[in-house]
Amino acid sequence: MATVDAHPSGQPHASGEQLQRNLSNRHVQLIAIGGAIGTGLFMGSGKTIHAAGPSILLVYVVVGVMLFFVMRAMGELLLHDLDYKSFQDFSAEMLGPWAGFMSGWTYWLCWVVTGMAEIIAVAGYWNFWVNPDHPGDMKPLSLVLALAMLAFLLFLNLLTVKLFGEMEFWFAIIKVVAIVALIIMGIWMLVTVFTSPDGTKASLSYLWDRGGFFPKGLSGFAAGFQIAVFAFVGIELVGTTAAETKDPVTTLPKAINSIPIRVIIFYVLALLVIMTVTPWDKIDPAQSPFVNLFSLAGLAAAATMMNFVVLTSASSSCNSGLFSTSRMLYGLAHKGMAPAAFGKLSPRKVPQNGLFISVILVATSILLMLNDSVMGAFTVVTTISAVLFIFVWSLILLSYVVYLRRHPQAHARSVYKMPGATFMPYVVLAFFGVVLVLLTQEKDTLQALLVTPLWFVLLTVGWFAIRGKVRHDDTTSEAVH
Repeated sequence: MATVDAHPSGQPHASGEQLQRNLSNRHVQLIAIGGAIGTGLFMGSGKTIHAAGPSILLVYVVVGVMLFFVMRAMGELLLHDLDYKSFQDFSAEMLGPWAGFMSGWTYWLCWVVTGMAEIIAVAGYWNFWVNPDHPGDMKPLSLVLALAMLAFLLFLNLLTVKLFGEMEFWFAIIKVVAIVALIIMGIWMLVTVFTSPDGTKASLSYLWDRGGFFPKGLSGFAAGFQIAVFAFVGIELVGTTAAETKDPVTTLPKAINSIPIRVIIFYVLALLVIMTVTPWDKIDPAQSPFVNLFSLAGLAAAATMMNFVVLTSASSSCNSGLFSTSRMLYGLAHKGMAPAAFGKLSPRKVPQNGLFISVILVATSILLMLNDSVMGAFTVVTTISAVLFIFVWSLILLSYVVYLRRHPQAHARSVYKMPGATFMPYVVLAFFGVVLVLLTQEKDTLQALLVTPLWFVLLTVGWFAIRGKVRHDDTTSEAVH
């Protein structure tokens, strides 16, 4: 494939500024799994259970199914043209340059905000050890340790993309092993009719005998969607690895097709055993029920180990966010949509300038912790993140609708067709509309929701300011056809 040798406006030469295809199949598979198991599950599931009761199981199934179709649409589009480095590229081609600008910058902010949520969670998990008697009382040392973790993640990302893939591989392995261990432990406690210190016995009947499956009614069921949607952010991360994946034609479909199995195992089964050991109305919304389950069993060491797991989970998600933000800024720079400095690669082929700016912004989340609780700060940033991700996911679906109309022959011969291609994009878009309405029903989520329109106002102003400088991407990926 041709490379560009000279560029207007002093941009870096494409031949020296290409992302490298160094992510193997096992890296991408585990990045996909890690993306589907977010801090929203570990940190936020206590709040969602408290809000919705047993019906939270249905919430996770619904969100998981809807996002599976988003992923299938994205997968077909990425394989339609292997020069697409991410969904930002096909959004720009299918909907127009404005969509590439909007999706790229919004996705960048998505992960900056998500990184903030993860570092807030990391501080909370450190506090479990720093201040074990009063984990809700945040100690300054916990904040310092959270910032140290952020600096460590920056160091890892500055090395090579292969090291990023390797770290995510092991982070994801830790998460998977921990959830499987929790499920096995919960099933054992259920079968042996485990009795808690307060006399409560494990029972499957807790799913329906404490106010029914919908104990908080439809309003409680609806309230569960905010953190549930956030729990899935990062599920599209596999799409941002397309330009650095060795064999995307084989690897991407495998990663996407496994999503339904992951939802059932990692979300539904895990929360089901938690709610059968501890009645849903006795679960503390401010604590991680994953850590509490092992504490309940009297396994202090296991509870400490689970805290380590959720700490690595939050770190993993933040690590993914740093990877994504730097790649988005890289792509935007090579289209004239971001400062040229973000389009330059380090000698190790890493877009380090994007990494630096993203880390600085994520670090500011510590300021939120100075005057709010962990869960209070977490709720604000996760709501903003969920709204921004819904916008990005919607652009993916709209791009797919245009692709179907513009390239029917390509769809007909695609080896990875989206199921229900003619109607499911509209079903999922309608679902996203309903979720946005639901976010207006709770005071804490409404406040965060009202902030997000400011971002789109800024983007619109920014687009009109730079649209005359926009050009076609001046890099091409390595040949993989």
